[in-house]
Amino acid sequence: MADTPQLDMPEFVPGTVWLVGAGPGDPGLLTLLAHHALRQADVIIYDALVNPDILKLARPDATLLFAGKRGGRPSVSQPDISSRLVDLAKAGFRVLRLKGGDPFVFGRGGEEALSLAQNAIPYRIVPGISAGIGGLAYAGIPVTFRTINSAVTFLTGHDSDGGVPSGLDWPSIAKASPVIVIYMALRQLDVISAHLMAAGRPGGEPVALVSKATTAQQRVVITDLRHCAARALEAALQPPTMMVVGPVALLHEQLNWMGAVAPG
Repeated sequence: MADTPQLDMPEFVPGTVWLVGAGPGDPGLLTLLAHHALRQADVIIYDALVNPDILKLARPDATLLFAGKRGGRPSVSQPDISSRLVDLAKAGFRVLRLKGGDPFVFGRGGEEALSLAQNAIPYRIVPGISAGIGGLAYAGIPVTFRTINSAVTFLTGHDSDGGVPSGLDWPSIAKASPVIVIYMALRQLDVISAHLMAAGRPGGEPVALVSKATTAQQRVVITDLRHCAARALEAALQPPTMMVVGPVALLHEQLNWMGAVAPG
């Protein structure tokens, strides 16, 4: 087999910040540009959802700083993280902000990029595979299927305080598309399912719960909207867990190529 040709990657210049998506967990889902950044960075500030194996790709002398945020738990504040990015860049370091999934999909990457822009810090955005796409693919659940749905709605299951985001228009969400994908849904399954049923989604509608997607610990529970909170408790699912509402959830039974299924 011929050697892989050398790619012309952009230079990671000292004094700049790269906001990089680490994908949903499996290190094999990193982009080439993300891998390049890991090999070049002086300082890596990483989130709780970043697979520790990914950090093994960093330079041996790189400084690794944990800045994980989990809803409802004590953690580094977002303003503190943004300030640290600015300060490290001003000190002349090549700073890699490594975030689970994609930086701009429920990842606060937009807030960090805005802070960098306001402080005249050069930065680059490196997209990553979002769990709502890649994680569900590993669970054998297509987010769209030609004969089922031509639209999908993405939500986050909790805000910075750990509660269901306030101000959501649940009747509109319930009617918006046949398939709803909810990130970080585990702690609020009972509230989310109650809102959706009150807004008109049937209690018997199929639901898939995907825990620790794309990792060796991935588990999938197939249930329905009325019973999903109880089934998650029975199966002892752990975060991060995605919730998929709609008929595409049932395709898991035929497309479960990873073969890791929890009783549902």
